[in-house]
Amino acid sequence: MSNQLIILIGFVAQLLFSGRSVLQWILSERHKKVLTPILFWKLSLIASFLLFIYGYLRDDFAIMLGQSITYFIYIRNIQLQKQWHLIPKVIQWFLYAFPAIILFIGYNNSVYDRESLFQNEDIPLWLLLLGVIAQIIFSLRFVYQWFYSERRKKSSLPMGFWLLSLSGSLLILIYGIFRKDVVLLFGHSLGTVMYARNMLILKKQ
Repeated sequence: MSNQLIILIGFVAQLLFSGRSVLQWILSERHKKVLTPILFWKLSLIASFLLFIYGYLRDDFAIMLGQSITYFIYIRNIQLQKQWHLIPKVIQWFLYAFPAIILFIGYNNSVYDRESLFQNEDIPLWLLLLGVIAQIIFSLRFVYQWFYSERRKKSSLPMGFWLLSLSGSLLILIYGIFRKDVVLLFGHSLGTVMYARNMLILKKQ
């Protein structure tokens, strides 16, 4: 696959991530409180789907790890908002199985192996560790949000979510600078502003 097409997939994923955040931000500003519309989670799931593919094609373990952690949490939030059952069963099962399918195909076609995950010439060990730590912190925001929402049986975005978002996004920006990854730089430059703003809205709220 051409490098241009791979970058395009990454940009579309980041545009969807940014679009969901802008939507959530505008609604929150309008209502003067932090809101989580169902479209936020649907766009998140589609974007995660595409960014997982982007990370796979870029041999970028940090990106794949981040999406693996949050992918099913997006699905769970759609379920909490009672919208998952509206999706056709065939698509539901495909979305459940997708991460396993792409890894199975990759390994069994000899296009992917452990060395390409952890010994990428373009990603020295220290940079890989930075990327992994950044993605874990950034992804833990949804683990925190998931537990918070499960306790309340309602999809919510609490203060801890935004704090982890801002911290993780800043680290990913640093990782993106060293990786010279325009997709990561594009997505997280806008994100840091919106995460900080949501923290201010929630504090006033």
